Formats: sequence, structure tokens, C-alpha cells
Amino acid sequence: MRPLDGLTVLALEHAVAAPVCTRHLADLGARVIKIERPGVGDFARGYDKRVKGLASYFVWANRSKESFTLDLKHPRAAPVLERLVARTDVIVQNLAPGAAARLGLSFEALHDRYPRLVVCDISGYGNDGPYRDKKAYDLMVQAEAGLLAATGTPEAMARAGFSAADVSAGMYAYSSVLAALLQRERSGKGSHIDVAMFESLAEWMGNPMYYSFDGQPPAPRTGACHPSVVPYGPVTASDGLIVMMGVQNEREWRRFCAEVLEEPALADDPRFASNTLRTENRADLDAIIAGCFGKLTRDELEARLERAQIALSRVNTVADLWTHPQLKARQRWRQVDTPAGPVPALLPPGANSSFEPRMDPVPALGQHTDALLGELGFGAAEVAALHEQGVV
Repeated sequence: MRPLDGLTVLALEHAVAAPVCTRHLADLGARVIKIERPGVGDFARGYDKRVKGLASYFVWANRSKESFTLDLKHPRAAPVLERLVARTDVIVQNLAPGAAARLGLSFEALHDRYPRLVVCDISGYGNDGPYRDKKAYDLMVQAEAGLLAATGTPEAMARAGFSAADVSAGMYAYSSVLAALLQRERSGKGSHIDVAMFESLAEWMGNPMYYSFDGQPPAPRTGACHPSVVPYGPVTASDGLIVMMGVQNEREWRRFCAEVLEEPALADDPRFASNTLRTENRADLDAIIAGCFGKLTRDELEARLERAQIALSRVNTVADLWTHPQLKARQRWRQVDTPAGPVPALLPPGANSSFEPRMDPVPALGQHTDALLGELGFGAAEVAALHEQGVV
């Protein structure tokens, strides 16, 4: 038995944030019914064609769901939606601000009739405040929350290499829904969750914010190097290959000097005797490290770092993850079906000894519409009429 077996989630969702949330709920066994626009569907279906002609975002965030096409603006959609809501434990939505309320799907409109219902709204900036109606695409929120200003090189800021604002909001929505379901078991009542992409990413920016506390200057952009821990970042060996390494504390710093640089006296150099001093004198230390590592091949450098128990890694490409030996050794890969055929998929993090996560197919647009309508009590003639009138 999976933790959320028997629970139904109604997902009025598109793009990334809400689909990430509901896919993780599906991983735990929830039945996720994804409402999509007839003929078009979630617009993330059209982002690219990188996975056998399907969109990479959609394949990643939408396995194990049922696709139900419904024109929410059609006059005849309301009774269909009402029957769905009556069978639902959780509603997750990231429609435009105010759209769910106009459809009668706000927590306030539903709570009296369905007191155990959990309603989770995901938006760019939250359900109120001066930014409520501001468009909130992921890159805009990365900029607004300070992530762009903190990422990149001294010469140029850089977008994070994935949709950080969307994914952070999706994961906070996921954990918030789980908390609301636990609370419901104790109180018997559902609750309303208001998740903002901006606030989710602002929370993840907590360390850079506190680093600049009380008017202190923010950490500089330092490329792949850590802005406030030194040495911590990429180093280049004599064969031109790059190794990522990091020294986290003074004990490691002494081992690094003695066993990797083979200069034990450097540990007490007044320029480098603490992390704060090493950060202030980064250029001097970088020159010393480059002088040593420029004489070692990558294999020789990695061997020294391993012997000294200094953290290191190779700089993999995204493509390297498909064949990473650690993922293979821990048997993290499964296979899921898609409308274009089977594809590999990673198990969700957090292996639990008592159950296997759900890894069901990525749905085709409207794949489950007729079956769900029958389940909701609509007869064959009614289903045909709903199709003919463009409701579903």
C-alpha cells in the first residue's frame, strides 16, 4: 500500500509548478485527474519535442496521471466539474489569478459543502498583495527573488539551469498538501494552501539574504566557485581537465595544505588562516593552487584529493546523468510508458522500504475522458453530446 492510495487529486494545472506537485502526489499513490483544454491540453505539451516527439517538461512532470479534457469556460462544464469535485480530496491549481474563484473553485466557495477538501492555489506572487496579478514566468521570478543577481560571473548574471522558481513552488505545494492531509486526519477538516513562486524561491535565497544582512554587501558572483567558502570550486589539471573540489572547515584546510598542495606551512599563512581571510585573499590562494595543480593530471589530482579526504567530483554534463554509475548501482531507473513509447524515468528521491513509488504512463491528451465521464454517471448518449458540443 502506498501512502496516498485511495486519495483523489483534481489538478487544474499547466506548465511546471503545479504539475511537479501533483506528479509527486501521484508517485505516492494518489489518483491525479488532470484537467486539460480540449484539442490543446496543457501548453507544456508543446514546449519542445525532445522525448520521442514529446515535450521534455511534460514527460517529466506528468506521469501517473489521468488526462480529462474539459472546457472550463463552457456553460455545460459546471455540472461535470461539480461531480468531479464531489469525489475529490485535494484540488491543486495554478490557473491565472482569480480564475479558479470565478469557476467556483475557491476554498471559500467549496468549504461548507466539502469540509474535508484541501485546496492548494499556486501562483506567482500569492493570492493578495500589490503583485498578485503580475505575470510570473519562471525567469521573471528568478530575477525578482535575487537569484539572477547572485548567479553567474562578475561580468554577467545567469539564469539557473532549470526552472528554479517553478520547481521550488511545486515542492512546497507538495509538502504543504501532505501536511494538510495529516492535519485533516486529526481535525477532520480540510484547509486552504496559498503557495507563491516568489516566496518559495525567496526562502531558498535565505543564505544569500542573511549574508547581506543589515546593509552588508552581497556575495559577489563568482561563477562556479563558492562566493564565501574558499577554496571551493573548479580547478584545472595539467591535461586541461576540470575537477570540482571543496574545503569546508579548518581541519580539512590543514589536510589540504599538507597532503594535496604538499605545503603544510601554508595552513598558518596569515593571509589564509581562516575562511574569512581566504575569501579576502582569494586571488593569492588561487594562484598558489593553480601553480600546484598545473603540474598534475586529473587522475593524479583526484588521487591526492581522495587520499586527503577532500571532497571532489567530476563536472558531468546533463547527458552524463543517463549513465551515471551511482544511479545504476542504486537501481534508480525504471521505465514508464508514453504515447510515443517507453522511456526511462528516475524513481523519486526518498526510497521507502515499505512501498514502491507509482510509475504509471504519461497520458495522451484526453486519454481518460470517456472512462471518467462514465465513472461520474454520464451515459453514452450524454458523453457523445458533451463531445459534440465541445464541452470535453
